[in-house]
Amino acid sequence: MSTDAPMLFALDATEALGSRVAAALGIELARHEARDFDDGEHKLRPLDCVRGHDVYVLSSLYGDAASSVNDKLVRLLFFLGAVCDAGAARVTAVLPYLCYARKDVRTQPDDPLPTRYVAQLLEALGVDRVLVIEAHNPAAFQNAFRISAEHLSCSGLFADAIAARLPADTRLVVVSPDPGGFKRADRLRSALARRLQQDIGLAMMEKRRALGTLEVGRLAGDVAGATAIIVDDILATGSTLAASVAACRAQSAIAVIAAAAHGLFVAPAAELLAADALPRVLITDTVAPFRLDEAARSRVEVIGVASLLANAIGRLAANASLGDLGR
Repeated sequence: MSTDAPMLFALDATEALGSRVAAALGIELARHEARDFDDGEHKLRPLDCVRGHDVYVLSSLYGDAASSVNDKLVRLLFFLGAVCDAGAARVTAVLPYLCYARKDVRTQPDDPLPTRYVAQLLEALGVDRVLVIEAHNPAAFQNAFRISAEHLSCSGLFADAIAARLPADTRLVVVSPDPGGFKRADRLRSALARRLQQDIGLAMMEKRRALGTLEVGRLAGDVAGATAIIVDDILATGSTLAASVAACRAQSAIAVIAAAAHGLFVAPAAELLAADALPRVLITDTVAPFRLDEAARSRVEVIGVASLLANAIGRLAANASLGDLGR
């Protein structure tokens, strides 16, 4: 394996995605050893020589039946440390789903800032760069790091999928389920406008959350007679999305499409899908929809991110800009 080619490792449940990314790059997935010990400790090390290489380590940091999010984070940190110690020329952590990214601001006295703490852990190991898909707050994500922090949007992937499924004369309005997601909604609006060559509307839900209680206000924007496309970064319980769907239907939207980059589907999301409270949902494969039963999963369409990640890694390996990627 030439030192000119990027090396890609994939940890834990991300191995299948890693294989698709490697295939898109035209390389083989690099080999590593993962050993679990009886007391719960573990060891990970590269089996292919990384000295002098441009190394990319892929791991989507969500909890599943096999490993908690904390387990995956520690395993990633230890493996990154091993790769740095083994003499890699440059190390990039590729994190399709970044854990602890939702808590990026203090809302109460002495609140923690986990986004910054995760950044400090990665920096302390000597990692050169971090690459994520659809961070909860891109500005907060990038400001948390003192190393290069690259952010990929899913707007292009969702725009391609939506544009291919709708009649050309469909009136569309992209809806942000909260004020914090307005820029994300505007990115999708712009991507759809470029593909469909038509004006796309924009709307926003009012939302407040205090001490775990969700308060949803009015819908600002005109969705009457339009297909409303509600876009978010994470679909967790589904409560925010369900409220947004109800508001769009109450304002006479003729159809509703939902799109979320990361489908966590924690309770009661499966029940909401089964009860028709949520429409058909587009997600990506940054997180596997393992929490859904067969009936609920039939209403979820999964869009692959392998080509997006491969393009990003290829550009980074060539020291090129990610500029327009994902748009």
